[in-house]
Amino acid sequence: MSDKIVSDAEKQRESVELYLKQLGNIIYEQIENREFPWIMMQSRSTDNIIYDPDLRQYVLGDRMIRRHSRNIRHIRPFTQLVWTAWFARELLRLRKTSTLREVYYSARGQRDIEFKNQAESDNIITDLETALNTPREEFNIFPEERSAIFGDLTIEYTVPGYEGKRMNLTEHPDGVMIGPALTSSKFVETSADKVLVIEKGAMFTRLVEEQAHEQFNAILIHTAGQSPRSTRSIIHRLNRDHGLPVYIFTDGDPWGVHIAMVIISGSANAAHLRGLATPEAKWIGVWATDIIKYKLPTENLTDYDVKRLKELTADPRYKEELWQREIATFLKIGKKAELEAFSRYGLTYIVDEYLPAKLEGL
Repeated sequence: MSDKIVSDAEKQRESVELYLKQLGNIIYEQIENREFPWIMMQSRSTDNIIYDPDLRQYVLGDRMIRRHSRNIRHIRPFTQLVWTAWFARELLRLRKTSTLREVYYSARGQRDIEFKNQAESDNIITDLETALNTPREEFNIFPEERSAIFGDLTIEYTVPGYEGKRMNLTEHPDGVMIGPALTSSKFVETSADKVLVIEKGAMFTRLVEEQAHEQFNAILIHTAGQSPRSTRSIIHRLNRDHGLPVYIFTDGDPWGVHIAMVIISGSANAAHLRGLATPEAKWIGVWATDIIKYKLPTENLTDYDVKRLKELTADPRYKEELWQREIATFLKIGKKAELEAFSRYGLTYIVDEYLPAKLEGL
């Protein structure tokens, strides 16, 4: 067991618990001073979300807002925020984790706290992140597990009861789910020299079956659609701390394009956080030009697809030539294709032909 790893994890837990306790003390002192309690935080309104070309991601601007219990419109969200901070501190104190869904239902078990739906609960959790400049994962609050990772990466757990235990991520043939224990683990060693990020579960399974991790000397990560924040954090860590280049492989449609960009440049919804974007990651397909080059089976773009592509052309994250070229090609041909479309040439074509050609051409 590594005492240093346990110590670092414990120090982080104690630090975040202290932030929450300090927030409670501030509110307590305000009440003692016969003030209506309030909390100050950066505004998350759209006009305060700014694209930073140096960081290559969205960030929050300087405008601040005050969530004030004296304002009748603020009483409900203020109370919800205070309860959520208390709940987060209890998680840390008891060394427990919770999903976003469990936070919502835990509140429903409280007589005086109520969220009308999970979206409202999730929004309050984001307010707490913003107020303390701390991601929810450090409060031990996580989304439902749905993404996975596979490859020669040895991790060392830091969660209570498993501290110091190690596992290589090739040990499970379905890949390892990216949950709280893996997210908080230390990455000990890897022989891989790249990361392949795959949008679709069927294609992730295909790559594992064909031992693509050995053929391409890669760590394989399945995002299950739009990549969860914990998954984006792991991609970021592998790139930043281990120097592994990241290549993203998605469906050839506007939604696949956006999935890749969120990994590269983050999202407006997480503009208050750092450590989620991987600006040097590369989207390697499926490109619109691949649809033409490989004569892939396609479907017609819907009106909604076209609308979304036109929105992307105006987004500052897509100003580079590759993105503009591929978006323009999608609009010109009016077609889209899924990753599975390569199966027309055989089940292993994507591993034997397409990916090698893509990676060699970089």
